[in-house]
Amino acid sequence: MQSFKKSTRPFNPQDTYPCPVCRTGEIATMPMMEALGCNFCQHIFTASAERQSLKMADRQPPVTWHWNGKQWIGAHLEGVEFGWAYIAAAIGLIFLPTTLLGLSAYYFPPIPGSRLSWLPSAWTGLTFLSHLGIVLWLVGEFYQFPVGTYLRAWGRRIRRR
Repeated sequence: MQSFKKSTRPFNPQDTYPCPVCRTGEIATMPMMEALGCNFCQHIFTASAERQSLKMADRQPPVTWHWNGKQWIGAHLEGVEFGWAYIAAAIGLIFLPTTLLGLSAYYFPPIPGSRLSWLPSAWTGLTFLSHLGIVLWLVGEFYQFPVGTYLRAWGRRIRRR
């Protein structure tokens, strides 16, 4: 495989480009297919030379990137738009249970000096962290954020140094 160049050039599906997902591997045409594949994260893409775009074919809804001559820009999901309702629901899921537990611990405090007097504060903090984790997990699952791929790429970069 040839290495990709950093100069400005139009998108040509027959060339090799940096992978827009893992940003470590290179995408190139797959033998006997009209698709491109990454040599690191193994994602499959379909290309449009007319629109200078790349679409991830192995996920639904597909993610689309556009080539600006040097790099891939914009990871857009087709047919999906997040509105204020999703953001409000995520904020509510994080802060409503935490606030309810915090207020109950404030209005009904434990006996000072008791063995478990630390429990309401710890439980409130754990509630916040667990609900934040749920929201981050849902966002990661929706966007299919490749955490394992990034950790492998990070490990490779550290080993190279």
